[in-house]
Amino acid sequence: MTPFHLCTAARSLLKSYRHRAVLKTVPGLRVWEFRNMYPCTSIIAVHNGMEEILRKTVAPLPSYEMRDKSPPPPESNSLEFMHFYKSLEKEQKLDFLEKLSHDFGVDHRWASDLAAKLLDTQGRDVATILQVEDRLRYSLTPRYRQLLTHISKVQGGVKFLVDLRADLIEFAFSKISDSPHMRDLNSTLKSLLSEWFSVGLLRLERITWQSPCEILQKISQYEAVHPVRNWTDIKCRVGPYRRCYAFTHASMPGEPLVVLHVALTEDIANNIQGIVREFSTLDADEDVNKINAAIFYSISSTQAGLQGVELGNYLIKRVVRELQSEFSHMAQFSSLSPIPGFSLWLQGALGQHKKEGRAIELLSEQEWREVEDVTGAAPGAPALEALRRLISTSEWIRSDRLVRALEPALMRLCTWYLYGEKRRGYALNPVANFHLQNGATMWRLNWQADISPRGIANSCGIMVNYRYFLQETSTNSAAYLQNKVIKASEQVLGLVTQFQKNSKL
Repeated sequence: MTPFHLCTAARSLLKSYRHRAVLKTVPGLRVWEFRNMYPCTSIIAVHNGMEEILRKTVAPLPSYEMRDKSPPPPESNSLEFMHFYKSLEKEQKLDFLEKLSHDFGVDHRWASDLAAKLLDTQGRDVATILQVEDRLRYSLTPRYRQLLTHISKVQGGVKFLVDLRADLIEFAFSKISDSPHMRDLNSTLKSLLSEWFSVGLLRLERITWQSPCEILQKISQYEAVHPVRNWTDIKCRVGPYRRCYAFTHASMPGEPLVVLHVALTEDIANNIQGIVREFSTLDADEDVNKINAAIFYSISSTQAGLQGVELGNYLIKRVVRELQSEFSHMAQFSSLSPIPGFSLWLQGALGQHKKEGRAIELLSEQEWREVEDVTGAAPGAPALEALRRLISTSEWIRSDRLVRALEPALMRLCTWYLYGEKRRGYALNPVANFHLQNGATMWRLNWQADISPRGIANSCGIMVNYRYFLQETSTNSAAYLQNKVIKASEQVLGLVTQFQKNSKL
């Protein structure tokens, strides 16, 4: 056995031992019982089963000369691989994927030989160089790539691969595995999915109350921004003055890939309550004269395995064209977006200022006096701790006086979080980063825009409009992606200036 196989087997045995150690503590459990429940032979059997299924289903990479002439493997190989993988437990799937990525990846010796040959041919004619480059490119193909491609061609294969990549992402996120071979497998699969789910192969569907019940149910279940409460709620979201669109793919029938909810309004909305809580328009007929703006208030990706495969950006662009064809006079397009992470960031900022003894820098003197008066806390660190406790429990929303007192401070702090806090030069907030990449303008922050418990807990009830000026989106997107420049309105820039004057984070 190779060192990798020994490591894998040892880990499996260790896991089994831990399970047995737990079972020994169960009163009345006899030794022969836990031995039968976790026989050592079953570990070996699973390991051998992995070896056998991989040898059978992962075909050798054809020679360069035969790359387009080799017959495809039988469909049963792909089906057998899928069935075997689905039968595994989570930890066994990790071992299986590590084995697949390690033992059936790139032939590094072959690639190294061709790389050396390419260097030797630099003085030769162009045709020779191009041929060696093509051979080198082919040698860098992981052996398992062919298997993934063949799986995509059987019924249910694409969905299987999307779910398999979701497992890879979960393993990486939980830091269960940080193997470079696993990262390469994930990268290869992401590349294939990006090809299979290119925008030209996607179908735009408008979801209505007449859509199949199964689709409506999935739309409700997948809604990640503003949870759907009941059937009346979903009926409103696909009814008059509302639009719901989804991208679907022929290889995954009945599965919406990314879903966009739109509200058709007279003006750009500044709160979510009137959009997701208002049922008075359920039976109303749309008055085209009251439709001047399209508000994108929720976009949800439904498949974890498609993370990093660009779909949301294209969906918004397709929906804009769809709405323009329906309402030729419509010229206002904007999101009404949540600000996940702001409250958590604010708690960290308050804690840091308390630790460093710089509490006074966050709020103005008048704002601190208001906090002290309402909470009864002493000036300085006690007032800051009282404020931190209020925000962490959302108690401040019950006091009209605190709401008025905290509005200017929280608005400028939130603006800085969106505009000034960066990760590798780009907006730290993921929603901001998404819309800015699309070329939107950070247009307006809205106070008490989402007063639901979730909205208060996530962002102190603040929401933001990212506005799409269609003539500027390409320029804005390029400026953001290439130079990390955020296009923002006067309101946003004014709040940023106020923050810089009042705070020193």
